[in-house]
Amino acid sequence: MNDAEARAEIERLSAELEKHNRLYYVDAEPLITDREYDELFRDLELLEARYPDFASTNSPTRRVGGEPIDGFEQRAHDVPMLSIDDVFSEGELSDFFNRLVKGLGNSTIPVTIEPKIDGVAVALHYIKGQLDFAITRGDGARGDVITENVRTIRNVPLVLEGDAPDWLEVRGEIFMPNEKFAAMNTARDEAGLPVFKNPRNATAGALKLLDSREVAKRPLEFIAHGFGRIDGLALESADEFFALLETFKIPGNNPIWHASTFEEIMDAVNELDVKRHSLPYGTDGAVVKVVNFADRDGLGFTSRAPRWAAAFKYPPEQKETVLRAVTVQVGRTGKLTPVAELDPVLVSGTTVSRATLHNQDEIDRKDVRIGDTVLIEKAGEIIPAVVKVIPEKRPAGAEKFDLFQFVSGVCPSCGSPIEKEEGFVAWKCVNFSCPAKMANRLKQFVSRKALDIDGVGTIVAEKLVERGLVSSPLDLFELKVEDLAELNLGTDEAPRMYGAKNGTKLVTTAERARTAPLHRWVYALGIPQVGESAARELARLHRNFDELAESEILPVLSEMKTGQRKEDNELLSEFQIAGEVGPTVAGAMKDYLASDEGVELRSRMKALGIDPESANYLPVATAGGEGSDSNPLAGKTIVITGTLSAPRNEIKERIAMLGGKVTGSVSKNTDFLLSGEGGGSKRDKAESLGVRIISEEELMAFSET
Repeated sequence: MNDAEARAEIERLSAELEKHNRLYYVDAEPLITDREYDELFRDLELLEARYPDFASTNSPTRRVGGEPIDGFEQRAHDVPMLSIDDVFSEGELSDFFNRLVKGLGNSTIPVTIEPKIDGVAVALHYIKGQLDFAITRGDGARGDVITENVRTIRNVPLVLEGDAPDWLEVRGEIFMPNEKFAAMNTARDEAGLPVFKNPRNATAGALKLLDSREVAKRPLEFIAHGFGRIDGLALESADEFFALLETFKIPGNNPIWHASTFEEIMDAVNELDVKRHSLPYGTDGAVVKVVNFADRDGLGFTSRAPRWAAAFKYPPEQKETVLRAVTVQVGRTGKLTPVAELDPVLVSGTTVSRATLHNQDEIDRKDVRIGDTVLIEKAGEIIPAVVKVIPEKRPAGAEKFDLFQFVSGVCPSCGSPIEKEEGFVAWKCVNFSCPAKMANRLKQFVSRKALDIDGVGTIVAEKLVERGLVSSPLDLFELKVEDLAELNLGTDEAPRMYGAKNGTKLVTTAERARTAPLHRWVYALGIPQVGESAARELARLHRNFDELAESEILPVLSEMKTGQRKEDNELLSEFQIAGEVGPTVAGAMKDYLASDEGVELRSRMKALGIDPESANYLPVATAGGEGSDSNPLAGKTIVITGTLSAPRNEIKERIAMLGGKVTGSVSKNTDFLLSGEGGGSKRDKAESLGVRIISEEELMAFSET
């Protein structure tokens, strides 16, 4: 075909595919099969490859993502993207409505009530009907441009059909539907990848990815609930705005209630409280907005939020159920945790049949007994917890639960004796080889912040231990692909093999982990009290693992008494040891290295040729408190604020590699404030205290000196 024919065919196929996208993802009324869709898609791909000049930036083929970008550019919002003030009680919501009445001089105020979506706020800008760019909320004034990532979201129209305004900015939330989130987490765990804590975190993490091809693999969706800039069209009310969304097939928030009195608002809020648990996304509130835009303009804004809207936050839902039994789980450190087995009950939209009881002291404090009727809620709408017992419903003869007696004084996983350390409330299994401990320790050992070994999720870790392939984390370095390929993750009756592809990934990343720096190895061991920051400080003080094992610092530090200062000790004073490493951490590290497990670990590491070295070694800072060439930020405390080009964890890692320490708040002890776009109150405080404010470019300059 000639150029004109090619252009016309590309435009026809693009329009056809976008129509079927809307029918499938928005209207839920597909007209063609997946195979027929795939054939159309492939035809368009081939044509665009042959005639790249005719391929649109909003082609349906962009749904699968493009080449990785170097970083997100920043862009200012044409209209500030403000937050909405929260109210937490019927009284506070009444006060809000009374302010509307007073401000507008009417006793009835038309408002809408809609679900508050637990997602990531974004603004989509359509120019002459084409999706031109998309920006995150950021600090409200500026946000990250995430256009390529948004183009992969299937229910976002890339082109608006019909008479679109010259400029239409649609604001809403990107979220991950609950069922799709659960399915994705299951698949990630089976593949040995880390699972996400909740849909909101998974969504935010996806949108920060610089490779839109990876974003395209995440089940993200978009719902609109407001607007910013509109050119070439005058709207007078929220009803007209939602009608506009429907015209252009942009998914809008739903359901929506209308009210004009406080009593009607509360009726809608209560109805939504029931309905929200059946919605496909997480929501913890109801947003009330004035309908008429002229009224909104009259009410105006505060510095952070509109006066014409409020978000009513629902209290955590509580339900009664019966505690039928108590089981005991063994964690990574050997801690035994009692778990309540409950009659299933629907709480915050999900069925709860188990809840943590934390420890024996918590059971005694709440006087929890088997057979009790208990009140359950989801802490933070996520983790089920037993709030209290309903004593008047206690059955006759209900006996107190004693964990030690229940397990007969031995670990339910391995049968070894359990102990309770002086000053601690938890019972622990002290067997280093306990299978339950080992499976949980494996998950820490391979985690991103530790050795970053791919392919070992919860199920894989348990099966590696259960099938006898791993009895120590170091066994991971001797696994063979052929052994892993035949690892059965299922049952003997329904086998499900790990496979050679996953096995190769695990072996390859384990080989890479051999040379991981010392602080990652220390953190990977999962020693109680030794967290990520403490591991990094220990690595600063010791050149390698052998030096850490033979440390002169740890014994002295571990024996310090309350009230003693490190600065007053002749040996410790020169090291300027950070607060993350005190007597407790030093004692835990020293005791572990001197234990049978620690001695065996060192022996195995030598046999495997593994000798982790410090990447931030600088036990004594040079004169004036300045670092060496390899640790130019040694001894420096840094606070981060604003929007940066990389995720916070990456920036923190970069600072740590330069010898610096990141804290959360600005004080007179802060050396630098690393500020991206925005900065807000931290920047103001740094300026008032005379703290030096540096940019990312200045941070990078430290690594080049």
